[in-house]
Amino acid sequence: MHHRFDDALIFKHSSSDKCFTINSLMDNVLKYFTGLTDRQKHQFELLGELYRDWNSKVNVISRKDIDNLYLKHVLHSLSIARFLGDLAPSTSVLDMGTGGGFPGIPLAIAYPECSFHLVDRIGKKVNVAREIAAAVGLGNVSFQHGDIGECRDRYDYVVSRAVMPLDGLVPLIVKNVKPKTDPANRYSPGLICLKGGDLADESKGVKYPVLEFPINEFFNEEFFSTKKIVYVPITR
Repeated sequence: MHHRFDDALIFKHSSSDKCFTINSLMDNVLKYFTGLTDRQKHQFELLGELYRDWNSKVNVISRKDIDNLYLKHVLHSLSIARFLGDLAPSTSVLDMGTGGGFPGIPLAIAYPECSFHLVDRIGKKVNVAREIAAAVGLGNVSFQHGDIGECRDRYDYVVSRAVMPLDGLVPLIVKNVKPKTDPANRYSPGLICLKGGDLADESKGVKYPVLEFPINEFFNEEFFSTKKIVYVPITR
């Protein structure tokens, strides 16, 4: 079974303004991803209070941003799902520098039949992500406290959220990308990053194609006006 995130499942944006509360931002997630099961909806709903609680103990998200969790963290992470579309159940994803679980945990909820491995150098953040994944009942996620150099397995896609410049990031993850993916997947194996701003300088030293996709083509909120998905296919 594939999980559909194509145009047929995306509501057109509403012209009505919404307050950026946790509840309304959860509504914003639902308006773009209308094919979610009741279980997935419940899992996304749980993230709000779980992150609020854990963030009061361990600072995994800027405390001034916690009320914007669904916009700046959950929906932002899910832009990768909007980009990738359907994924074959065998698809594996490595989240490098996951912090408190972004983009890996929202993506793992969106793709319950795919597998996700979340890696970060900061142990307390990995522990928070692990606890939250367990609390929402994710069985398709594994965790690693350590450096990307310690991860030797290969994955269909490596995802990351502005961990470092592309010219430094790409050489680190090449070894972790499979040479081929399931032919049902839209994109060949590679790196998918959430970035913003002008990427010309950090893209110069990358020996693979660097393709940019504006997130405001997927989501209409003002926050995404300068945000991009950057896809680097790792061809051999």
